[in-house]
Amino acid sequence: MDFPDFIQTMPALDVPFDDTVVKTNAIRSDAGLVVFFTFFQDVSLPPHAHGPQWGTVVEGEIALTIDGTRTVYGPGQSYDIPGGVEHAVAVKAGTKAIDVFAEADRYPLRN
Repeated sequence: MDFPDFIQTMPALDVPFDDTVVKTNAIRSDAGLVVFFTFFQDVSLPPHAHGPQWGTVVEGEIALTIDGTRTVYGPGQSYDIPGGVEHAVAVKAGTKAIDVFAEADRYPLRN
């Protein structure tokens, strides 16, 4: 299932991956950043930390290692990453997810 057309017209983000790897569409406010991710290839992010993040898997699979505990999330499952807690991410190709970041400037909008 693709995200609706109106979501796909929202601004893209400047993320450290090529458009052939992941597509992003975002809504930003002073309170935070909502990102609609579509992954075309497997993606892994090494351990890192930032402000609070909440997300839900729409389709596919995301494995998160949060504070040393690995959990695999599938469609309809949500995750909550507290601010400052180290976590690593492994996303399967074909995954669609919605992530909400407390940091409005977590990723810059693409020009």
